[in-house]
Amino acid sequence: MCSHYQTLKDAELLLKKFGAPNKPAGGKYDMWPGYDGVIVRRPPEHDAGDEAVPEREAVVGRWGMIPPGTPAAKLPSAGKVPTFNARSETAHKLWTFRSAWAKAQRCIIPADAIFEPDWRSGAAVATRFTRADGAPLGIAGLWDRWRDAAGQVQESYTMLTINADQDPLFRDYHQAGKEKRMVVILPEGAYGDWLTAPADATRDFLVPFPADRLVATPMK
Repeated sequence: MCSHYQTLKDAELLLKKFGAPNKPAGGKYDMWPGYDGVIVRRPPEHDAGDEAVPEREAVVGRWGMIPPGTPAAKLPSAGKVPTFNARSETAHKLWTFRSAWAKAQRCIIPADAIFEPDWRSGAAVATRFTRADGAPLGIAGLWDRWRDAAGQVQESYTMLTINADQDPLFRDYHQAGKEKRMVVILPEGAYGDWLTAPADATRDFLVPFPADRLVATPMK
């Protein structure tokens, strides 16, 4: 799983690489669960027939899904549940994610880098993963909305993960004896289809990114 990533500092890259018309205010660069970050998605109003609605939008949301039906009284406890990653094998049937999955509420999470721990030395060494060509990462995610205690609509999102036991790169990370997981990094050519494909096509996109197109850099 991924519990730390860095989003984009360069607002122009959101337009150039992800087709977002603007970079919204707010959000952090170094992202940890519960922080507000930027996602790119198809606007919920896109199918309303309004030509003024863009194909894509960038919005700020909480990294860690809050289900839309969460009662206000349960928001504090819901916010402590680790929902920043969603297992692609089970997301469609878990209450936290199943509504977003069924409605094809998919998003792209722009990132400069993601971090994973390398335990091969016996101690966790934070390792920074970037694309070898220097381009930003586009991570596959789901988004949803909930109402906070004040009745205001809030956005939230999660990263989708797949098994990495056989991946040439990510199989070496996380603790020995535990299942290896990796986030889904989308190829640039798949961005448009990922945001617009029907729900039953979601799994077609959940494949490993080529290991030889990534660089892993230990932080110490």
